[in-house]
Amino acid sequence: MFWNSLNGFPAETSLASGISSLVVHSQQLPVVAHSHLGTHFTPALLIWLPFYALFPSPATLSVLQVIWVTAGGLVLYFLARQYLQPFISLLITVSYYCAIAVVAPTLSNFHNLSQIPLAFFSLLLAMEKRWWWLFWVLALWILAIRQDVGLVLFSLGIYLFFSKRHPRLGILLCGISVLYIITVVNLVMPHFSDDVSQRLLIQKFGQYVDKPTASTIEVLWGMISQPGLLIKELVSPVGQTISYLLGHWLPLAFIPAIAPASWMVAGFPLLYLLLAKGMSVLAISLRYAMTVVPGLFYGAILWWSGQGWHNFFQKPEKIQPRKLTPKFQRFWIFCIGLSLVLAINETKVSQALYFMIPDSIQPWVHVSLPQQWQRSGEINSLLTEIPSDASVSATTYLIPHLSGRREIIRLPHLKLRTPDGQVSKVDYVIADLWRLQHYQVAFEHERNLLQSFTNLIEGIIANQEYGITNFQNGVILLKKGVTSDVAAQKAWLTFRQQIGGIEK
Repeated sequence: MFWNSLNGFPAETSLASGISSLVVHSQQLPVVAHSHLGTHFTPALLIWLPFYALFPSPATLSVLQVIWVTAGGLVLYFLARQYLQPFISLLITVSYYCAIAVVAPTLSNFHNLSQIPLAFFSLLLAMEKRWWWLFWVLALWILAIRQDVGLVLFSLGIYLFFSKRHPRLGILLCGISVLYIITVVNLVMPHFSDDVSQRLLIQKFGQYVDKPTASTIEVLWGMISQPGLLIKELVSPVGQTISYLLGHWLPLAFIPAIAPASWMVAGFPLLYLLLAKGMSVLAISLRYAMTVVPGLFYGAILWWSGQGWHNFFQKPEKIQPRKLTPKFQRFWIFCIGLSLVLAINETKVSQALYFMIPDSIQPWVHVSLPQQWQRSGEINSLLTEIPSDASVSATTYLIPHLSGRREIIRLPHLKLRTPDGQVSKVDYVIADLWRLQHYQVAFEHERNLLQSFTNLIEGIIANQEYGITNFQNGVILLKKGVTSDVAAQKAWLTFRQQIGGIEK
């Protein structure tokens, strides 16, 4: 999407088309000119386009993500210092940097929600300083991060109203957030695609409606008219819900569990996740968890400033701050350490620390850093054989390295629809089968993909649609309309014999 925007096609991406409702539900082909704004309305990402223009690499996005999250912690410290002594402020900041919901999503794929901690902590600091012009600029940034992030501002508005700190501001934030979400989801995004009504809302909240498509109003009515189902979804699955909350509270020594402001400011983003279906929304290692983080930490700051349920309606500056006892300090430091250990363990989802943490113990599945370093050189030598303007279909982990082009899709797709409506097959196919072979002994998903991709490659070679131009250490490169290179084909057949019959 960044590459397309830089080259005159704002927010378009053929990759997002591969998971759009057009492909998933209507069984149509991916389209080159698919707009990401129909999948997720994220105009804030375009703010960072100049950085990508200076360093046009997928690595730029990972660096940006780390900068955003790191800067969020620095702003959090100054926010805490508005009420607390330096040491407690420092502990809160360290808690943030060791939180599972911060570390694991940061060491993952690039995602727009990584802007939230920096944006929301900055907004809260601007509110405490009464820098209202900056407050509203930051509020606009938060709304532009993603179509549903307005719930974060809505929650803040609820807190400001019921705490009586800024009741008028609270009402205004609630009104703006609701109006923005309804307008964007129901009027703006459908202009780009039907993903919201046909895929996103149904995937997360389809249990509340009995039809294949739905608007936000219909989903809300489904929730209101089915209170029993609503309560069931709120607490189920019980074990994962409890584990999710404990994971959020752990780095702050469980203070958010008893802090009234934490429940209010993080309330609606948390409610949004608890009421949705699917295991991913309650996975603390995934990006969705970041929407809950700012509210929990702000509530903890206010709790340490002295605010509790008994004096909730008093202004924080008029309340006596709580003292940190040596015993609780030791407990808090223990919680921070445990949280960091769990956070590192949770990076197994993204495999960011694959060289440190085995993906499986029994059977043993692990890729060492020297091994991957060698493979990277071999893979890069194949990637250089693909022209920069050629269309490509690739396996997941090769896609970032090929993303700087107009036409790119994910295997098993081979066809796409061009902006002029023509259907064409990609010029090149590249697949890292070694990785699937290595992981399939322990993981069914990789085993199924290895079987599927192997059958696909054999089929397109047999009907002479594509020929093998290179094969190195389990990575195969095919080109449309050419005869297979003899040495490459021999290497492929040897590899095919090695993997043999893949058990399902």
